[in-house]
Amino acid sequence: MKKTIRDYELNGKKVIIRVDFNVPIKDGVIQDDNRIVESLPTIQYAIEEGARVILFSHLGRVKEEADLAKNDLKPVAARLSELLSKEVIFIEETRGEKLEKAVQSLQNGEVLLVQNTRYEDLNGKKESGNDPELGAYWASLGDIYINDAFGTAHRAHASNVGIASHLPNGIGFLIEKELNHLERAIKNPERPFTVILGGAKVSDKIGVIENLVKIADYILIGGGMMFTFLKAQGYEIGKSILDEESLDFCKKMLEEYPNKIILPVDCVCGKEMSESSPMRAALVSDIHEDEMGLDLSLRTFDLFSEYVKKSKTIIWNGPLGAFEIDKFSTGTKVTCEELSKLDATVILGGGDTASAAIQFGYKDKFSHISTGGGASLELLEGKDLPGISIISEK
Repeated sequence: MKKTIRDYELNGKKVIIRVDFNVPIKDGVIQDDNRIVESLPTIQYAIEEGARVILFSHLGRVKEEADLAKNDLKPVAARLSELLSKEVIFIEETRGEKLEKAVQSLQNGEVLLVQNTRYEDLNGKKESGNDPELGAYWASLGDIYINDAFGTAHRAHASNVGIASHLPNGIGFLIEKELNHLERAIKNPERPFTVILGGAKVSDKIGVIENLVKIADYILIGGGMMFTFLKAQGYEIGKSILDEESLDFCKKMLEEYPNKIILPVDCVCGKEMSESSPMRAALVSDIHEDEMGLDLSLRTFDLFSEYVKKSKTIIWNGPLGAFEIDKFSTGTKVTCEELSKLDATVILGGGDTASAAIQFGYKDKFSHISTGGGASLELLEGKDLPGISIISEK
C-alpha cells in the first residue's frame, strides 16, 4: 500500500503537489473545470494542515513558441482561487529567482501555482523526458512530494517520477480514490463482472481485452471497434472504420472466448459522419457498401441490457458511437441512462467516456468516473504506472 498525504506532518512544510489541471481552455476561458474540482480535497487538506503548498501541473502540449500563450496556466490560477476562496499565487515561470523567492516567502496555508510544467519541453523535452537535472531542481523547492495527478501517472515525467525520486513522497486523495475503485474492480470484482468497450480502434484496446477477457464474465463491444470484430466474423461493413492490422487478433479472441465477447446485432448507419447525413437502422448483416456504422441501435440495446442488468460490477471504457454528433449519440446516452439506474458498482474510464457522461448530465450517477484516460486504460491492461510505482510503500 502506498504512502499517502495523511502519513506526513505537513505543518510548516513546503509540500509540492503534482495536480492535473490539464483542462480545456478556449479564448482564455475554461470550458470544463472538473479536473480542478477533483483536486480540491487534497489541496484543502494540505492548507488545513498548515502546509506551504506548491502546485505543479501541465496543460496541453508545448512543441513551439506559439504553444506557450495558449497553454498558459493563468486562467487556471484564477479559477482555483475562486474554488478555494483564497488567493493563489501564480508564478509565470518554471524555474529561476522569481520562483525561488516566492517559494521561500510562502506562509503556512498559502498556495502557489507554478507555470505549465511543459513549458520545459520547448527546449529538449525536459519535462516529458524526465530530465534528471530538472527533477532535482524542482525537488529542491520542497520538503515533501505528493502526486495527485492520475491523468499523467502512466508517464515518467520530471514533475512526477523526477521530483519523487528526491523527496519523501505519497499520493493524494484523488489517486487514492482512483486506485481503490479501479484496482478493486479488477482484482476482486463482485460477479457477474461485465466490461463495456468502445472507441475507434481495436489496437488501442488490445492490452485491455487480453487482460480483462481472463477476468471478466462478459465483454460487450461497441463504438468503431465493433466493425473490425464484425469483419473478422465475415460481415461486410461498408465504409465503417476498420482496424485491418487487428483482424487476426479479433478472430483469435472470438474463437477462444465465443461466450464472453458479445457483439452488436444492429447499428445506425449513415453515408458520412455529419449531422446532415441521412441515417437508418440496419442489422449488422445489412450494411450497404456506401454506408458506415456510426451508433448502436434498438436490438443491440436490448441485447446489451440482458448482460448489464444481471451484472454486479461494470467497467466502461470508450464511447459506443460518434457521440460528438447528436444524431449518433443515442447508444452512449442510453448506456449512461441504463447504467445509472443499476444496483451495481459502475466505473467509467476517463477520456471520451468521462467527457460524454459528464456532457450528458451523468457526472454524479456512477460509482466512479476516472479522471485519467490513458492511465485508467493502462491499469485495465494490468500495467504498472511509473508515477505511482515511484511512490514509497507504507
